[in-house]
Amino acid sequence: MGHWIIAPVVLPAALAALAVVFGRVHPGLARAFSLTGCVALLAIALALFHAATTAPPKLYRLGDWPAPFGIVLVLDRLSALMLLLTAGLALAVLLQAIATGWDRRGAHFHSLWLFQLMGLNGAFLTGDAFNLFVFFEVLLIASYGLMVHGGGGPRIRAGLHYIAVNLVGSTLFLFALATIYAVTGTLNMADLAVKLPQLPEGDTGLIRVAAVLLMLVFALKGALVPLQFWLPGTYANAPGVVTALFAVMTKVGAYAAIRTGTLVFPPDLPATGPILSQLLLPAALVTLALGAVGVLGAATVSRQAAFAAIASMGTAFIAISGFGPLQLTAAIYYIIHSTLAAALLFLLADLLAARGADRPGEANLPRLPGPLAALFLGAAIAVAGLPPLSGFIGKLLVLQSADAAAVVWPVVLGASFLMIIGLARCGSSLFWRAAGPIRPVPAAQLAIPFVMLAALAALSVFAGPVTDWAAGTAAALADPAAYIAANALPGGAP
Repeated sequence: MGHWIIAPVVLPAALAALAVVFGRVHPGLARAFSLTGCVALLAIALALFHAATTAPPKLYRLGDWPAPFGIVLVLDRLSALMLLLTAGLALAVLLQAIATGWDRRGAHFHSLWLFQLMGLNGAFLTGDAFNLFVFFEVLLIASYGLMVHGGGGPRIRAGLHYIAVNLVGSTLFLFALATIYAVTGTLNMADLAVKLPQLPEGDTGLIRVAAVLLMLVFALKGALVPLQFWLPGTYANAPGVVTALFAVMTKVGAYAAIRTGTLVFPPDLPATGPILSQLLLPAALVTLALGAVGVLGAATVSRQAAFAAIASMGTAFIAISGFGPLQLTAAIYYIIHSTLAAALLFLLADLLAARGADRPGEANLPRLPGPLAALFLGAAIAVAGLPPLSGFIGKLLVLQSADAAAVVWPVVLGASFLMIIGLARCGSSLFWRAAGPIRPVPAAQLAIPFVMLAALAALSVFAGPVTDWAAGTAAALADPAAYIAANALPGGAP
């Protein structure tokens, strides 16, 4: 694909700069830049996805410096999937932001939106651990600006909490990278995959510490217990269209855990062994349980959606923690599903909040139109993991792949039961007991949520082909020889 591999990073960065320059004078131009960028990114992501599916991993060298000395971007099946998921979600949610008017409540919404896409795409493509840190910081800056979009005291306070927690994570990330570089002399992930098995025994302790620090950072990004406390307040106070995009941002933590856990610190690496699995699985189980209890007890739909996002990350990390082909297949399918389902629930919470119906426990709730009820029912089925939507298939794959079935099955099924009760209680309050005047919803604001619900249905209908593709991706992750070979490492490539 040549230079197209860098396009998902360069294109949104260039358009974001144009949106900053011209957005204040001509707001319509900023919107045009943003829409054009999202459409172009979706087209590029589709082309890259096809290329990654039909060919081995491809390397792009910035400045033509060879790996591991220069900055490299690597396109493989997993990174291509995340690019496509991000581009599709970004375009859909941007259209919803325009339909609801959220993009007009701040001067730099579109430039921040594009910078956010730059950070996401860069994190998925980079083949270097330090540049993963760099793109994490781009994400942090842009996401903070989007989170406080529209202003307000609660939003500013939640934003400050969010940025403080993530700065702690960034510090830990730097400590981990410094330790790895001090021991190995490289941060190129393919080069690390070659060098770490050859380390002398005296250096294994430092590498083990670095691996644990990295997993702590990825757990923070992915909202795993005990580092999940930033997410409920942050997501519940942010604009609904922003949190819908953030549904893929938490997946950066899951993606980074998969990439490092299969490439840099695989389960058979003597220095780390199964320690990552031993840490991730208990944290994932507790995260799922905590998220389910939060869904049951949340006072608002937006907080319920935030806790559902925490529960979904717990489910994804249960599968990721195995780091085997079967577990990674389940994780990949569930990541696709949970991103779409969480985004749908956040968009629905935004529509309900705009009509004063975000608190199901209050009296005199306004009556809501039938299409909103249908959307809530579909979102609840998807989030709770009930048939016939893709959440049921995703959780079934996770259960089938679980190594510690005696522990995993009760937690997953019990959490699903609690979420069903919480969502059913919320839905009955909002749509059966409301007696106030009807608050209609413009058709333009319902279009994107119904498209996302249709996407979840399609993910169920085509579960077989999607799972087969995910199995091929998992097999490539479990045997990263092709990824390492793409880097053409001097004296080290297999």
